[in-house]
Amino acid sequence: MNHSLYSADRRTHLKIVVIGLLCATLVAFIGIFAHVSAIDLGTAPLVKAGQPVALSGRFPTIR
Repeated sequence: MNHSLYSADRRTHLKIVVIGLLCATLVAFIGIFAHVSAIDLGTAPLVKAGQPVALSGRFPTIR
């Protein structure tokens, strides 16, 4: 077991690089294939300062 990256051998460095690439690939796939629906940015209600407002609705779902 190598406890320092300075004294680690080539195999340990390779393991770290492979795990890092796998994690980055997983995050990229989740970002590409995640679909956020029910977000309508064009018709959001206008809220003026100083007036009480009650908002209702649902949070967007991620599929």
